Amino acid sequence: MAAASNAGQRAQQAYAATQIARRVALAREACPQEYESGKPRFIRFLGEAQVLLEPVRRPRRKLAIAPTANPQVVMLLPGFGAHPMRMRYLARQMEAAGHTAKRWGLGFNWGPTQQNFDAVEERLLQLHARHGRKVVLVGWSLGGLYAREIAKRQPHAVAKVVSMGSPFSGSPRANNVWRAYQFITGHSVDAPPVAAELRVKPPVETVALWSANDGVIAPRCAAGRPGERDRAVALRCTHMGFTYDPQVVTTLLAELETTRG
Repeated sequence: MAAASNAGQRAQQAYAATQIARRVALAREACPQEYESGKPRFIRFLGEAQVLLEPVRRPRRKLAIAPTANPQVVMLLPGFGAHPMRMRYLARQMEAAGHTAKRWGLGFNWGPTQQNFDAVEERLLQLHARHGRKVVLVGWSLGGLYAREIAKRQPHAVAKVVSMGSPFSGSPRANNVWRAYQFITGHSVDAPPVAAELRVKPPVETVALWSANDGVIAPRCAAGRPGERDRAVALRCTHMGFTYDPQVVTTLLAELETTRG
């Protein structure tokens, strides 16, 4: 019995080592320079550290939130590696205006799987049925890609899609995190485990928020091209700033105010 147990443990260790080796290989994958063209410079990436000052700045920040004349139901989808709590500040500003803000129904976003895509789709349908109206999907970074794809599956339940710093256009390697993404998820950015055509616009109103100050995602990839979204709105925030910057709050509230459906 002891010999069999030891053999089993060795087999498990060998399997784990194989998985780690495969993920390391994905992270170290050779990449032609043109595939990363346009990604933010390293100095921009360092600028993302501004998020560390947010706990100090937030108590001093005073935002004038006007009550809405067009209340919406909103589902917020977090970015890669982020927990829904990262979106809580945005949710509170929306709720202060009179909107209903809901989480995406999952915990940390560790990348797409068929299971979590199905769960988010079911969450959307539940909110649509519960509130008796279409839902606005607001997704940050990878969450914006989820929002676009879910809206293609269930357009009857979606009033609008707003992506924030989401790389739906151009090369999936024109950013500063694709190697970390491949290591953590265990799949290539070119071959997600869910069928998706990222550049194809959902059949609902689709708005892309992007920033030239983004230190993670190439601005052109987040802005997209005509036909890949209905409108692109330029802001001046960092990638992390999409979850708290006053410009973002103001822009999102304006988008909700003009949402039909």
